[in-house]
Amino acid sequence: MLPEPTEPSAFDALPACQVLAGAPRLTQTAGTLLREIEIVDEYGERRRIAIPAERPLTLFVDKRELVTLMTLGACPELLVLGYLLNQRLVEAVTEVESVSVDWDVGAAAVRTHRGIQDLGRKTARRVVTTGCGQGTVFGDALTQLDAVRLPSAQAARIHQRTLVAMLETMRQRNSVHRRAGSVHGCALFHGAQMLMFVEDVGRHNAIDCIAGWMAMHGVTGADKTFYTTGRLTSEMVMKAAQMGVPIIVSRNGVTAMGHELAGRLGMTLFGRAANRHFLCYTGFERFDAEPEPQRAPVRLVAG
Repeated sequence: MLPEPTEPSAFDALPACQVLAGAPRLTQTAGTLLREIEIVDEYGERRRIAIPAERPLTLFVDKRELVTLMTLGACPELLVLGYLLNQRLVEAVTEVESVSVDWDVGAAAVRTHRGIQDLGRKTARRVVTTGCGQGTVFGDALTQLDAVRLPSAQAARIHQRTLVAMLETMRQRNSVHRRAGSVHGCALFHGAQMLMFVEDVGRHNAIDCIAGWMAMHGVTGADKTFYTTGRLTSEMVMKAAQMGVPIIVSRNGVTAMGHELAGRLGMTLFGRAANRHFLCYTGFERFDAEPEPQRAPVRLVAG
Protein backbone atom coordinates (compact mmCIF):
# COMPACT_ATOMS: atom_id res chain seq x y z
CA MET A 1 0.00 0.00 0.00
CA LEU A 2 1.10 3.55 -0.67
CA PRO A 3 1.59 5.44 2.60
CA GLU A 4 -0.82 8.32 3.14
CA PRO A 5 1.45 11.37 2.88
CA THR A 6 1.60 14.10 5.45
CA GLU A 7 2.85 16.31 2.62
CA PRO A 8 1.40 17.08 0.13
CA SER A 9 -1.65 18.12 2.09
CA ALA A 10 -4.89 19.13 0.43
CA PHE A 11 -5.57 21.66 3.19
CA ASP A 12 -3.12 24.04 4.82
CA ALA A 13 -3.96 27.11 6.86
CA LEU A 14 -0.52 28.60 7.29
CA PRO A 15 -0.59 31.38 9.89
CA ALA A 16 -2.00 30.74 13.36
CA CYS A 17 -5.44 32.39 13.53
CA GLN A 18 -7.74 32.68 16.49
CA VAL A 19 -11.23 31.27 16.05
CA LEU A 20 -14.00 33.86 16.03
CA ALA A 21 -16.00 34.23 19.23
CA GLY A 22 -19.34 32.44 18.89
CA ALA A 23 -18.10 30.24 16.02
CA PRO A 24 -19.69 26.78 15.77
CA ARG A 25 -18.21 23.56 17.13
CA LEU A 26 -16.63 21.49 14.36
CA THR A 27 -15.56 17.89 14.16
CA GLN A 28 -12.11 17.26 12.64
CA THR A 29 -12.63 14.50 10.10
CA ALA A 30 -10.38 15.06 7.09
CA GLY A 31 -10.73 12.09 4.79
CA THR A 32 -8.00 9.92 3.31
CA LEU A 33 -6.83 11.89 0.31
CA LEU A 34 -5.42 9.21 -1.99
CA ARG A 35 -6.31 5.69 -3.06
CA GLU A 36 -3.94 3.21 -4.66
CA ILE A 37 -4.93 1.37 -7.84
CA GLU A 38 -3.23 -0.78 -10.46
CA ILE A 39 -2.96 0.46 -14.05
CA VAL A 40 -1.51 -0.72 -17.36
CA ASP A 41 0.48 1.92 -19.23
CA GLU A 42 1.19 2.41 -22.93
CA TYR A 43 4.18 0.07 -22.67
CA GLY A 44 2.02 -2.77 -21.38
CA GLU A 45 3.53 -2.50 -17.90
CA ARG A 46 1.46 -2.93 -14.75
CA ARG A 47 2.17 -0.58 -11.86
CA ARG A 48 0.57 1.05 -8.84
CA ILE A 49 -0.42 4.72 -8.79
CA ALA A 50 -2.34 7.03 -6.48
CA ILE A 51 -5.62 8.73 -7.43
CA PRO A 52 -7.73 11.23 -5.44
CA ALA A 53 -10.32 9.62 -3.15
CA GLU A 54 -13.53 11.36 -4.25
CA ARG A 55 -16.50 10.67 -1.95
CA PRO A 56 -20.09 11.88 -1.45
CA LEU A 57 -21.03 14.03 1.55
CA THR A 58 -24.76 14.56 2.12
CA LEU A 59 -25.55 17.77 3.97
CA PHE A 60 -28.38 17.86 6.51
CA VAL A 61 -29.45 21.18 8.05
CA ASP A 62 -31.46 20.76 11.26
CA LYS A 63 -32.22 17.16 10.18
CA ARG A 64 -33.43 18.25 6.74
CA GLU A 65 -31.52 16.91 3.71
CA LEU A 66 -30.22 19.75 1.55
CA VAL A 67 -27.66 18.56 -1.01
CA THR A 68 -24.95 15.97 -1.66
CA LEU A 69 -21.47 17.34 -2.34
CA MET A 70 -18.81 15.30 -4.12
CA THR A 71 -15.55 16.08 -2.37
CA LEU A 72 -11.99 15.02 -1.66
CA GLY A 73 -12.79 15.54 2.02
CA ALA A 74 -9.71 17.54 2.99
CA CYS A 75 -11.68 19.92 5.26
CA PRO A 76 -15.33 18.85 5.13
CA GLU A 77 -16.53 20.98 8.04
CA LEU A 78 -15.17 24.16 6.45
CA LEU A 79 -16.61 23.08 3.11
CA VAL A 80 -20.07 22.80 4.68
CA LEU A 81 -19.81 26.19 6.38
CA GLY A 82 -18.52 27.91 3.25
CA TYR A 83 -21.26 26.32 1.17
CA LEU A 84 -23.98 27.64 3.48
CA LEU A 85 -22.40 31.10 3.50
CA ASN A 86 -21.82 31.34 -0.24
CA GLN A 87 -25.37 30.15 -0.93
CA ARG A 88 -26.57 32.89 1.45
CA LEU A 89 -28.47 30.30 3.49
CA VAL A 90 -26.79 31.74 6.60
CA GLU A 91 -25.38 35.24 6.95
CA ALA A 92 -22.72 34.44 9.58
CA VAL A 93 -21.13 31.37 11.15
CA THR A 94 -22.47 32.49 14.53
CA GLU A 95 -25.91 31.35 13.31
CA VAL A 96 -24.56 27.77 13.27
CA GLU A 97 -24.25 25.80 16.51
CA SER A 98 -22.25 22.83 15.20
CA VAL A 99 -21.12 20.88 12.13
CA SER A 100 -20.55 17.14 12.58
CA VAL A 101 -19.17 14.98 9.77
CA ASP A 102 -19.40 11.18 9.85
CA TRP A 103 -17.69 9.42 6.95
CA ASP A 104 -19.15 6.04 7.95
CA VAL A 105 -22.52 7.29 6.70
CA GLY A 106 -21.18 10.01 4.37
CA ALA A 107 -23.14 12.77 6.07
CA ALA A 108 -22.63 16.22 7.56
CA ALA A 109 -25.13 17.27 10.22
CA VAL A 110 -25.55 21.03 10.73
CA ARG A 111 -27.35 22.36 13.77
CA THR A 112 -28.33 26.01 13.76
CA HIS A 113 -29.34 28.09 16.76
CA ARG A 114 -32.70 29.24 15.40
CA GLY A 115 -33.22 27.37 12.16
CA ILE A 116 -32.98 28.81 8.63
CA GLN A 117 -36.02 30.89 7.81
CA ASP A 118 -37.72 30.05 4.50
CA LEU A 119 -35.23 27.29 3.71
CA GLY A 120 -37.67 25.64 1.30
CA ARG A 121 -38.23 28.84 -0.66
CA LYS A 122 -34.52 29.71 -0.73
CA THR A 123 -33.57 26.30 -2.13
CA ALA A 124 -36.53 25.78 -4.47
CA ARG A 125 -34.72 27.00 -7.58
CA ARG A 126 -31.39 25.34 -8.40
CA VAL A 127 -28.89 26.20 -11.11
CA VAL A 128 -26.45 23.41 -12.02
CA THR A 129 -23.18 25.14 -12.80
CA THR A 130 -20.47 24.23 -15.29
CA GLY A 131 -17.31 22.28 -14.82
CA CYS A 132 -15.75 19.81 -12.45
CA GLY A 133 -18.15 18.10 -10.08
CA GLN A 134 -21.09 20.24 -11.33
CA GLY A 135 -21.74 22.71 -8.55
CA THR A 136 -25.18 23.90 -7.56
CA VAL A 137 -26.20 27.50 -6.98
CA PHE A 138 -29.58 28.29 -5.46
CA GLY A 139 -31.60 31.01 -7.17
CA ASP A 140 -31.57 33.46 -4.26
CA ALA A 141 -27.77 33.58 -4.23
CA LEU A 142 -27.78 34.91 -7.79
CA THR A 143 -30.21 37.71 -7.00
CA GLN A 144 -28.31 39.12 -4.03
CA LEU A 145 -25.19 40.28 -5.86
CA ASP A 146 -26.46 43.85 -6.16
CA ALA A 147 -25.91 44.15 -2.40
CA VAL A 148 -22.19 43.25 -2.74
CA ARG A 149 -19.87 46.18 -2.04
CA LEU A 150 -16.18 45.75 -2.80
CA PRO A 151 -13.38 48.17 -1.82
CA SER A 152 -12.40 50.94 -4.21
CA ALA A 153 -9.50 50.64 -6.65
CA GLN A 154 -7.46 52.94 -4.41
CA ALA A 155 -8.06 50.74 -1.35
CA ALA A 156 -7.41 47.34 -2.94
CA ARG A 157 -4.59 47.02 -5.47
CA ILE A 158 -2.03 44.50 -6.66
CA HIS A 159 1.46 45.15 -8.04
CA GLN A 160 2.90 43.03 -10.81
CA ARG A 161 5.82 41.89 -8.66
CA THR A 162 3.34 40.69 -6.01
CA LEU A 163 1.42 38.76 -8.65
CA VAL A 164 4.62 37.12 -9.92
CA ALA A 165 5.61 36.19 -6.34
CA MET A 166 2.21 34.56 -5.82
CA LEU A 167 2.59 32.53 -8.99
CA GLU A 168 6.03 31.37 -7.90
CA THR A 169 4.62 30.25 -4.55
CA MET A 170 1.97 28.20 -6.34
CA ARG A 171 4.52 26.77 -8.79
CA GLN A 172 6.59 25.41 -5.92
CA ARG A 173 3.60 24.03 -4.03
CA ASN A 174 3.81 20.31 -3.27
CA SER A 175 0.24 19.29 -3.96
CA VAL A 176 -2.11 16.36 -4.37
CA HIS A 177 -2.47 17.45 -8.01
CA ARG A 178 1.26 17.10 -8.55
CA ARG A 179 1.17 13.57 -7.16
CA ALA A 180 -2.15 12.29 -8.48
CA GLY A 181 -3.81 14.92 -10.72
CA SER A 182 -7.60 15.25 -11.04
CA VAL A 183 -8.11 17.98 -8.42
CA HIS A 184 -8.26 21.78 -8.34
CA GLY A 185 -6.34 23.98 -5.93
CA CYS A 186 -7.37 27.32 -4.44
CA ALA A 187 -5.47 29.70 -2.19
CA LEU A 188 -5.99 32.94 -0.31
CA PHE A 189 -3.21 35.53 -0.31
CA HIS A 190 -2.50 38.70 1.63
CA GLY A 191 0.01 40.42 -0.57
CA ALA A 192 2.52 37.73 -1.49
CA GLN A 193 1.84 35.72 1.70
CA MET A 194 -0.32 32.63 1.30
CA LEU A 195 -2.84 32.39 4.14
CA MET A 196 -4.62 29.20 3.14
CA PHE A 197 -4.39 26.51 0.48
CA VAL A 198 -6.90 23.75 -0.25
CA GLU A 199 -7.52 21.20 -3.00
CA ASP A 200 -10.74 19.43 -3.94
CA VAL A 201 -12.27 17.59 -6.87
CA GLY A 202 -14.22 20.74 -7.76
CA ARG A 203 -12.99 24.32 -7.70
CA HIS A 204 -16.34 25.41 -6.24
CA ASN A 205 -15.71 23.12 -3.24
CA ALA A 206 -12.23 24.53 -2.72
CA ILE A 207 -13.45 28.14 -2.68
CA ASP A 208 -16.22 27.18 -0.24
CA CYS A 209 -13.58 25.71 2.09
CA ILE A 210 -11.71 29.01 2.00
CA ALA A 211 -14.95 30.92 2.69
CA GLY A 212 -15.58 28.68 5.70
CA TRP A 213 -12.04 29.21 7.03
CA MET A 214 -12.30 32.98 6.63
CA ALA A 215 -15.63 33.08 8.46
CA MET A 216 -14.42 30.85 11.31
CA HIS A 217 -11.46 33.16 11.93
CA GLY A 218 -13.07 36.51 11.19
CA VAL A 219 -10.81 37.10 8.18
CA THR A 220 -12.13 39.72 5.76
CA GLY A 221 -11.49 39.73 2.01
CA ALA A 222 -11.04 43.42 1.18
CA ASP A 223 -7.22 43.30 1.15
CA LYS A 224 -6.90 39.71 -0.09
CA THR A 225 -6.36 37.99 -3.44
CA PHE A 226 -7.96 34.68 -4.37
CA TYR A 227 -6.07 32.16 -6.55
CA THR A 228 -7.51 29.14 -8.35
CA THR A 229 -6.24 26.60 -10.83
CA GLY A 230 -9.73 26.39 -12.34
CA ARG A 231 -11.37 28.62 -14.89
CA LEU A 232 -13.20 31.75 -13.79
CA THR A 233 -16.86 30.99 -14.36
CA SER A 234 -19.71 33.16 -13.11
CA GLU A 235 -20.00 30.90 -10.06
CA MET A 236 -16.38 31.42 -9.02
CA VAL A 237 -16.58 35.18 -9.57
CA MET A 238 -19.83 35.36 -7.61
CA LYS A 239 -18.46 33.41 -4.64
CA ALA A 240 -15.27 35.48 -4.48
CA ALA A 241 -17.37 38.65 -4.52
CA GLN A 242 -19.57 37.36 -1.72
CA MET A 243 -16.40 36.69 0.28
CA GLY A 244 -15.45 40.34 -0.26
CA VAL A 245 -12.32 39.50 -2.31
CA PRO A 246 -11.86 42.01 -5.17
CA ILE A 247 -8.93 40.39 -7.01
CA ILE A 248 -8.90 36.88 -8.54
CA VAL A 249 -6.03 35.06 -10.23
CA SER A 250 -6.49 31.89 -12.27
CA ARG A 251 -4.09 29.52 -13.97
CA ASN A 252 -6.92 28.94 -16.44
CA GLY A 253 -9.11 31.31 -18.44
CA VAL A 254 -12.40 33.14 -17.95
CA THR A 255 -15.87 32.58 -19.39
CA ALA A 256 -17.92 35.36 -20.97
CA MET A 257 -20.39 35.38 -18.08
CA GLY A 258 -17.59 35.42 -15.52
CA HIS A 259 -16.02 38.35 -17.34
CA GLU A 260 -19.31 40.25 -17.52
CA LEU A 261 -20.09 39.68 -13.84
CA ALA A 262 -16.62 40.77 -12.71
CA GLY A 263 -16.90 43.97 -14.75
CA ARG A 264 -20.27 44.72 -13.23
CA LEU A 265 -18.95 44.22 -9.69
CA GLY A 266 -15.69 46.13 -10.25
CA MET A 267 -13.43 43.10 -9.72
CA THR A 268 -9.97 42.51 -11.17
CA LEU A 269 -9.48 39.19 -12.97
CA PHE A 270 -6.18 37.64 -14.06
CA GLY A 271 -6.17 34.50 -16.17
CA ARG A 272 -3.67 32.25 -17.97
CA ALA A 273 -1.41 33.08 -15.05
CA ALA A 274 1.69 30.91 -14.64
CA ASN A 275 5.35 31.68 -14.08
CA ARG A 276 5.65 35.32 -15.20
CA HIS A 277 2.86 35.19 -17.77
CA PHE A 278 -0.72 36.40 -17.29
CA LEU A 279 -3.64 38.22 -18.88
CA CYS A 280 -5.55 40.92 -17.00
CA TYR A 281 -9.16 40.68 -18.18
CA THR A 282 -10.95 43.29 -16.03
CA GLY A 283 -10.27 45.89 -13.36
CA PHE A 284 -7.12 47.38 -14.88
CA GLU A 285 -7.43 50.30 -12.46
CA ARG A 286 -6.45 48.04 -9.52
CA PHE A 287 -3.30 46.76 -11.26
CA ASP A 288 0.08 48.45 -10.86
CA ALA A 289 1.77 47.09 -13.95
CA GLU A 290 5.50 46.75 -14.38
CA PRO A 291 5.67 45.41 -17.92
CA GLU A 292 8.19 42.78 -18.90
CA PRO A 293 10.60 43.85 -21.66
CA GLN A 294 9.39 42.91 -25.12
CA ARG A 295 11.23 40.01 -26.67
CA ALA A 296 13.17 40.78 -29.82
CA PRO A 297 11.53 39.22 -32.89
CA VAL A 298 13.23 36.19 -34.34
CA ARG A 299 14.50 36.89 -37.85
CA LEU A 300 14.89 34.10 -40.30
CA VAL A 301 17.88 34.40 -42.60
CA ALA A 302 17.37 32.91 -46.03
CA GLY A 303 20.01 30.31 -46.81
